[in-house]
Amino acid sequence: MEILWSPWRSQYIDSFKDEENKSSCFVCEAIEKVEEAKERLVVFRNLHTIVLLNKFPYNAGHLLVSPLKHTSTLDDLTNEDLLDLISVVRLSTNVLQKAFMPHGFNIGINIGRVAGAGLPEHIHFHVIPRWNGDTSFISVISDTKVISQSMEEIYHKLSSLFQNIR
Repeated sequence: MEILWSPWRSQYIDSFKDEENKSSCFVCEAIEKVEEAKERLVVFRNLHTIVLLNKFPYNAGHLLVSPLKHTSTLDDLTNEDLLDLISVVRLSTNVLQKAFMPHGFNIGINIGRVAGAGLPEHIHFHVIPRWNGDTSFISVISDTKVISQSMEEIYHKLSSLFQNIR
């Protein structure tokens, strides 16, 4: 068995150490605190769905696409919620394609902590742009992940594109 090491994710993993002291759901906080959209990395929202930059990205432009309804299962969502959710996943890939021209995408949803959900109480899709060779020697040799744009730069680029691509 080969092992893929991702030590740059340790900050994310460490964020779960004080799980019992955690405040409310960060997606719900972003939904409720509209005036703090930029600080909460919200790049898009509509009637049923919200899109945030992942604070702990695998790659530049890594997005979280979530229903506004706080739920841990797909069964709790209406057909209208589900249709909007997957439509916004599609919109997200179009925005990322225009912004970064990736060679492909990883799109997935983790349901439950054991499935890898870092936020098991609020379901969300990960939309991750991928490029040929996006895991390079630096990741292997130096235990370092290089993301060449700042979160602020990515935020401005994507939030602008979300508003203009529809």
